[in-house]
Amino acid sequence: MTDAPAKSTRILHRQIAGANAMPRAVGGRGIEIIDATGRAYIDGSGGAAVSSIGHGHPHVRDAIRRQLDKIAYAHTSFFTTDVAEQLADTLISDAPQGLDHVYYVSGGSEAIEASLKLARQYFTERGEKQRVNFVARRQSYHGNTLGALAVGGNLWRRQQFAPMLFKTHHVAPPYAYRDQREGENSDQYAERLADEFDAKCHELGPETIIAFVAETVGGATQGCTTAPAGYFRRIREICDRYGILLILDEVMCGMGRTGTLHACEQEGIAPDIMAIAKGLGGGYQPIGAVMLSGKIFNALEAGSGFFQHGHTYLAHPLACAAAQAVQEVIRNDNLLANVRKQGAHLERRLRERFGNNPHVGDIRGRGLFWAVEYVTDRSTKTPFDPALKLNGRVKREAMERGLACYAMPGTIDGKLGDHNMLAPPFICTENDIDTIVERFGEAMDAAIASVGRSAAST
Repeated sequence: MTDAPAKSTRILHRQIAGANAMPRAVGGRGIEIIDATGRAYIDGSGGAAVSSIGHGHPHVRDAIRRQLDKIAYAHTSFFTTDVAEQLADTLISDAPQGLDHVYYVSGGSEAIEASLKLARQYFTERGEKQRVNFVARRQSYHGNTLGALAVGGNLWRRQQFAPMLFKTHHVAPPYAYRDQREGENSDQYAERLADEFDAKCHELGPETIIAFVAETVGGATQGCTTAPAGYFRRIREICDRYGILLILDEVMCGMGRTGTLHACEQEGIAPDIMAIAKGLGGGYQPIGAVMLSGKIFNALEAGSGFFQHGHTYLAHPLACAAAQAVQEVIRNDNLLANVRKQGAHLERRLRERFGNNPHVGDIRGRGLFWAVEYVTDRSTKTPFDPALKLNGRVKREAMERGLACYAMPGTIDGKLGDHNMLAPPFICTENDIDTIVERFGEAMDAAIASVGRSAAST
């Protein structure tokens, strides 16, 4: 990769080693990001499944400029704004049944943090202060703030901060590739997973549980895992039976990423609280939101009359303007239909290219949200040695070929397993998908070959 001369950085980057050699993004157009040398990279994972409508869209740029000419910031303890109210109306008009209010935040972790506090306050307003427990799923990811880390199941991210996290409880996630038993059909697998949650409720005492928290489609931690049919309907029934809230995390998989505006539409259920972010603003401004049901809003309205939470940049006018414009583009350009069409093409091309690859164990996902999990042997499903960092090798090789793809270790249990994820913008074409898969295939072949050379040299 040919980049501009390295310059010293004063930024604490995610990865300190090699930070000075990172390409510098200076522009974006459509599905591509341009570096300082003029080289274009296909944004094959939308960053972290963020760039829903691509880069540099004129409708969004114009909306931000128009809002900037009106007002850039007004604190929500003093004012509301037309643009924040308009976005709320837009979101609720397309919301899952029962969700009728919106609380704005600046990103996904904040959305989950607010969801947890909102759920707890709902029960304190009702006099059910004994409800203190959250149940979530292993190998889930709900954000990097302490509350979100506590409810999440990403062991690697939690490990060094564990003494600071409040106690939560976890059950098995849907992970059919490794956990569905031989001879067990999809219905039986769904029932077994739900039964484990039911058993956990009885273990803790259902009257002590605030909420069950789950990603509707698994995110980057486990790699685009989908639930067996009927699983979420059974979870919804259990929550209703015990008066437990259902919080769905659609920060990564929502806002059109899986082919419907909300991923839970495909599960036939609605949550009590839903966290959204990433695709909401498409990367044009930092924004997230919590969507809540009428029963939760009514409990707060009839009780204390306020939500005991808040941040400085709630309902930021420029962020709301960007999000409103992004949602208008998705609707006006019929991009959800394109997600479904190109998602089917992406799945087909991935299976054609990697279906017989001896080192590809599983190809999974939905819409424009797909992951490839690697194994040393398909018959045994043995993962690669984590020290080889195969996922990172694939990412580097892909960047060399002008493709950005998301890399993640610890797929199986936080330590073992590798996968890479593809989540291109909703505007991509069949030719774009073909190019993405071609570059990704070349990168994977090169990375696996380099692993073989590393093994041979030791």
